[in-house]
Amino acid sequence: MIQRTDVSKDKKGGRMLVNVNLALFPAYRNVVLDLPSDIIVRVYIRPSRLRGKGCSKGEDFLHSLSWVFVLVDLIIGIALLIFLLKLGVGTMFRGGQQDLMVPPVEGIAGGGTAYGWSDGNIYCQSSLRGIIDLTKVPSAELVHVWCMASTANVGPQEMPRALEPISLLAARNERESIQIAIRPKVSWGGSGLAGAVQIQCTDLCSTSGDRLVVGQSLTLRRVVPVLGVPDALVPLEPVSQINLLPGETSAIWVSVDVPSEQPPGQYEGEFIITAVKADAESAAPCLGKPEKHQLYRELRNCLDIVEPIDGKPLDEVVERMKSAAVSLRSLLLLPSFSDVSVDNGPVDMMDEDAISNLSIRLKLSLTIWDFILPATPSLPAVIGISDTVIEDRFGVEHGSSEWYEALDKHFKWLLQYRISPYFCRWGDSMRVLTYTSPWPADHPKSDEYFSDPRLAAYAVPYSPVVPCGDTSKDYLQKEVEILRTKNHWKKAYFYLWDEPLNLEQYDSIRTQASEIHAYAPDARVLTTYYCGPSDAPLASNNFEAFLRVPEFLRPHTQIYCTSEWVIGNREDLVKDIIAEIQPENGEEWWTYVCMGPSDPHPNWHLGMRGTQHRAVMWRVWKEGGTGFLYWGANCYEKASISSAEIRFRRGLPPGDGVLFYPGEVFSHSHQPVASVRLERLLSGLQDIEYLKLYASRFGKEEGMAILEKTGMYMGPERYTLEHMPIDVMRGEIFRTCQS
Repeated sequence: MIQRTDVSKDKKGGRMLVNVNLALFPAYRNVVLDLPSDIIVRVYIRPSRLRGKGCSKGEDFLHSLSWVFVLVDLIIGIALLIFLLKLGVGTMFRGGQQDLMVPPVEGIAGGGTAYGWSDGNIYCQSSLRGIIDLTKVPSAELVHVWCMASTANVGPQEMPRALEPISLLAARNERESIQIAIRPKVSWGGSGLAGAVQIQCTDLCSTSGDRLVVGQSLTLRRVVPVLGVPDALVPLEPVSQINLLPGETSAIWVSVDVPSEQPPGQYEGEFIITAVKADAESAAPCLGKPEKHQLYRELRNCLDIVEPIDGKPLDEVVERMKSAAVSLRSLLLLPSFSDVSVDNGPVDMMDEDAISNLSIRLKLSLTIWDFILPATPSLPAVIGISDTVIEDRFGVEHGSSEWYEALDKHFKWLLQYRISPYFCRWGDSMRVLTYTSPWPADHPKSDEYFSDPRLAAYAVPYSPVVPCGDTSKDYLQKEVEILRTKNHWKKAYFYLWDEPLNLEQYDSIRTQASEIHAYAPDARVLTTYYCGPSDAPLASNNFEAFLRVPEFLRPHTQIYCTSEWVIGNREDLVKDIIAEIQPENGEEWWTYVCMGPSDPHPNWHLGMRGTQHRAVMWRVWKEGGTGFLYWGANCYEKASISSAEIRFRRGLPPGDGVLFYPGEVFSHSHQPVASVRLERLLSGLQDIEYLKLYASRFGKEEGMAILEKTGMYMGPERYTLEHMPIDVMRGEIFRTCQS
């Protein structure tokens, strides 16, 4: 869509200069077109602010009119490509790296919490005037560079701080992250850019010659805003160039993954940030005949899609526009466009002397201590992945080979975050079919999944995931009989119903659980709930009824998973809940968050503080839960194209049910893109391993008390807003446990 249009009259030729910002064609952002004045009449309309079903006639008219503008956008994009075909890529663009694609997002930002941003501006008195010679001016005179903790939300208006060396502490088999913030002091670029910087990092080396290799153990990602909030982490190459906007701060997320076998000790390296031309002079060759032919076919296909729309329903017109956008986007993958890729890919190394003399060097010191985080997480964190969202967005048919491949990719990618993914399909009245492996229990892939030491728990489906010849009961019996013979059976659980509300739903759980226990008396059934049956009160008040759910469901549930929303800020109620659980009979108490609790309580909503995200796991540890469940990590609104705009589900807080994004939204990569909230979830789970180590040495009470002693976490409304107490806690555990 055209997000913003500036129109000015050219007095000489009676023509209009139109400054177009094309989100559908991100490679052509801020391109100035010289068009006849009768081609475009533009009004600023955001379809995301218009209602669809149930809107008034006036709104319906505007909604329809806005999609006419979508067609105009597509015509502009096609005209641009034809212009490229005629003039050759080299005359249209001048080499330099195009900036990262920021996806269009529909929704309303929320959270009600501070980002640590300042509304003030830095007035930088600079003697630099006119054309700046980057071969003579030190980069420190052109950009501010400083470091921020992984719990900081670094937005465009983050103000510069002093540049200090980075010092990190990490265990083996741990990921530790930091952010590098960059803000231009002056402008040396063109086309609305302040300029560009090249960022690269050396390997981290110890005095004994051991190293952590860039691109493997050390990775860079660009922090991209979602709804104006820094959230998406888009991968960068080890040497990358990024564009900077005037008066705005950009952030690079740096992660160090320490392998389990890495020798402990001190490792050192450095980041090198160098100001470069945003429009580097490089002549790109004109298109060859094969590429011209391919370009012609794709453009012809776009025209075939968008032209026959007269009398078509609005929904069909929308789908045609989206399909045409995908076709146009595929053209950006042509080799001739490689020099203007939006992926912030690899760039040419600068001259070594120029780097040495002019670049900003940021020292990184990492201490790896002699403690290995266990491969299997101590606390199972089971996170739901909607298979229907995958099917719709990636166009894969349920049960097809492409479907298995898509699920397998998501499962393997998510294991790096110490979570135990399960796939889910929602039925009527919150009935849910959950499964960790889409293959039957006797398939080698299932055994591969369940035996993976990084998986702490796996969901067993109550009925077939993919239709087969067996009846549901025969299928269940066969699955259970196979899995019970495996060593990993202790990880298994059945998740049958989400938040039952009435007696009929509770009875359904009891009936299904009875069938399961008939085949496997030691099977674990997990039930999430926040109340008792509304039509058969278990007590005189709601909380007492909530407390009696275990007695009501026993022996048909073994994992009682309660909402943190119910507890609120009353941590004293936890002991009443735990008192109803019978661990001696194999019962466990888990917790979950869904929609609530809201600010200031810990949760993973977009816009909450970084420590608020990380504190979700601190709360679990302090309250004594033995597991955690989150309902969804990819539950954005339905879309039929992988690169379609991101929309959070209506009625939910922004970010609720979404912890990662499709890679296709940001580039042509097919790998998911993590959110900063997912990274903070990982950090919280790693914190639990530190606390568990401390408790194993000094007792569980001391393991709880260190949270308060360090000022890190006292309760759901009293936790640190700064990163320092986290480092204090980790440092104290390092100091006391290393002996």
